[in-house]
Amino acid sequence: MENKWTCRRCGVPLEKKKVVFEYLNNSMSHELLRCPRCGAVLIPAELAEGKMADAETLLEDK
Repeated sequence: MENKWTCRRCGVPLEKKKVVFEYLNNSMSHELLRCPRCGAVLIPAELAEGKMADAETLLEDK
């Protein structure tokens, strides 16, 4: 499947890159679409509301 997303700020096509997220001294990585120029990351709603929300809840409950 071809990527049709472009960076709103830079106007360049987004590229799939490994992105590392840090929260409460813990990190997780995921391959996401990212702007090669400014580094902006496109986080799909499914990821934000699913895995990321679950991880946030687990870390805060520690």
